[in-house]
Amino acid sequence: MQSPSASHGAGPSGVVVVIPYYNGAKFIERSLASVFDQTLPADEVVVVNDGSRPEERAFLDQMAARWPIRIVDQVNGGQGSARNTGVRESSAPYISFLDQDDFYLPTHIRDLRAAVPEDDPCFGFVYADLAEAEGDGSIVRWGMVKEHAEHPKRNLHRMLRDDLFILPSASLIGRRAFEAVGGFDTQFMGYEDDDLFLRLFRRGFTNHYLDTVVTVWCIHTGSTSFDIRMVRSRFKYFKKLVADFPDQPRFRRFFLRDCFIPRFGRYFIDHVIEAVKADDANRAEMSAILAEYAAIVLANPAVGRKHKLKLRAIVFMVEHSPPWLIRAIGSLTRLPGVRWARSLLG
Repeated sequence: MQSPSASHGAGPSGVVVVIPYYNGAKFIERSLASVFDQTLPADEVVVVNDGSRPEERAFLDQMAARWPIRIVDQVNGGQGSARNTGVRESSAPYISFLDQDDFYLPTHIRDLRAAVPEDDPCFGFVYADLAEAEGDGSIVRWGMVKEHAEHPKRNLHRMLRDDLFILPSASLIGRRAFEAVGGFDTQFMGYEDDDLFLRLFRRGFTNHYLDTVVTVWCIHTGSTSFDIRMVRSRFKYFKKLVADFPDQPRFRRFFLRDCFIPRFGRYFIDHVIEAVKADDANRAEMSAILAEYAAIVLANPAVGRKHKLKLRAIVFMVEHSPPWLIRAIGSLTRLPGVRWARSLLG
């Protein structure tokens, strides 16, 4: 459905802003206000309603009465699917995403658009830093991206070993590059960002880093990396990477041992510990994920015997120990000096 006030406008920026929307009436007004307060306006603004409740969907019509947005409705398919839909329903050569609970700073589009090289036939994307904030927009940290990773992206090994810290809400992506790699992989509801930018890098598209803050990223108290959807998506991404990057002993490239275990292994252990401590209903599923992860690691000849023995011990503990013991070990790992427990879980 397209709102009566929808506009495909042809402005000077060549940018479309795509906002996935799912029951986000609490935040979307703030996000849209930031888009229409830009010093360099977007040519198109597409809001993709990803199967929201009727009353939440009705709120978008109120927003369309205030601002020239295009509303596209779809059955719930997740954030990656909604982003892909928004790109298909637009035509501008540069794509700027915005999550419904985040907001742009006034020079977001201007700064990112100015950072696009005019003489780069392989342009993929340009990205910048973010301010971290609480849900109400109160700033916690002014700039966070450069504290956690190397920028711009030049080294595949580091991209596989560490989270990329490229957020779509602080990026500008070339349409040609986005379409060439097929957009977001919709199987993920977490790590879809890293997956997209890694595929862009691998296809030979360039990336450029702008060392300035352009977006406010709001983190809510209720959000958690132990959410079952994130756990599932993290494990799917882990398995995709393992399949896409098998070891290459001839070149001494041992991706599982040197990249994927350091990056993901502790998460799969912590998921189970946290699930037990919280009496989470998904404990059995998280234990099964840990067991499958362990099977992949144990079958790899490049992983050392000591690490495999520790991992076998952890899986045995999770499957056979009473909850009180797992809670106790989880508590011990937070105390200084308890090296044996940390060694078991590390």
